[in-house]
Amino acid sequence: MVTFGVWNDADTTLAQLAAKVTQLDEQRAVSPEAIYQRMNKRALAFLQDLICQALAKVHALEQVCDDGLFPAFSKVYLADSTGFALPDSLHDLFPGSGGSATKAGAKIQAVWDYKRSGFDHFALPPWNLPDQKYVDRVVALAHKGVLFLFDLGYFKIKAFARLADAGAYFLSRLNHQTTILHATAGCLQPCDLAAWLPTVAGPCLETPIFLGAQERVACRLVASRVPEPIVNARRRSANKKARKKGYTPSKAHLTLLAWNLFITNVPHTIWKRAAVLKAYPLRWQIELIFKSWKSYLHLASIKTKKADTTLCYLYGRMLLILLTYALYPQTRATVWLKKKRELSVLKLVRHFQAWADQWMHAIFQSELALRRFLQRACGTAERLAVKALRKRRTTAQILHESLNQQHESVAFAAAVNA
Repeated sequence: MVTFGVWNDADTTLAQLAAKVTQLDEQRAVSPEAIYQRMNKRALAFLQDLICQALAKVHALEQVCDDGLFPAFSKVYLADSTGFALPDSLHDLFPGSGGSATKAGAKIQAVWDYKRSGFDHFALPPWNLPDQKYVDRVVALAHKGVLFLFDLGYFKIKAFARLADAGAYFLSRLNHQTTILHATAGCLQPCDLAAWLPTVAGPCLETPIFLGAQERVACRLVASRVPEPIVNARRRSANKKARKKGYTPSKAHLTLLAWNLFITNVPHTIWKRAAVLKAYPLRWQIELIFKSWKSYLHLASIKTKKADTTLCYLYGRMLLILLTYALYPQTRATVWLKKKRELSVLKLVRHFQAWADQWMHAIFQSELALRRFLQRACGTAERLAVKALRKRRTTAQILHESLNQQHESVAFAAAVNA
């Protein structure tokens, strides 16, 4: 009831859930009050156990969709979080961010492996736990050959140092307040990017740097100029944010907004400068996943007030996320193998949402009937949930072209040298 029963309508009532029970079994009469009474501590423990079992089974899946984008990496982790408000009754368990914001709130911290199309980490901490602290748990997944793509929320030099020590790789936007060192006359000196970048000719640049006065993490700084309209929009946004919080943005910060700044320890032999610039937008994939959770799986639309009832709905939605995305890897791999087409996350979730009632009915039938239903649902998804053919290339297509050009230039250089 708290998974497929509430999928199609974010505001499903207990009376509607009771009606769905009648659809499953005409002989069984269940009242809304009976469902409400069963949303208790035992139900919470049951749902938590189901989530743990589902996550363990998802981890056991080793299906890899080899689209040729990341052959040099064993895993490609897209790490991020999404937050949402909860009823005030959950303040003690899930404290909010404080101030004038909601009193209670939670985040889902997710680490998505792009190559395997699955979650390697999935947790529900309170909203007041900042990403910069949580990133220490994320980098614990690091081992040799793994690539992490981070947004600024996870920017932490000590985390980058741990990744480098483990033989892992990172690609992140640069925090403007970070201490940057570069080698000059055989020694490391601070680098003033705001003073240096305006003197650079050309749309892009790259230079080796070290991050942090203490950690001194070796990496590459890759920068590209931003079109003037976007620069102006960024500066207006920065000034508006500063006025709201009562401070004046520095001239250096406003200067750096004219550039997209990235740091990575991926070597030149794997990625040239152009590949770095084209690889980072793949991080947007996890933002699409979060959008599917909130818009289609109604993660942030829980209207109840009682703590146990709210958590039953919340855990049910988390379980639905895991069940839905457990079907993503095989479908994505099949679509790529048969058609060399990309699968749309949002289309796939909407596709399964249309099958929600039939899916719930199939669960109460035999295992064979459920298997046949899932085969039919996934089979139609291969046709209906692929990305549309269009003139504008996708991020994956752009990266494919960049890597192919890189490989061709390497092969040409090898032939010349031979």
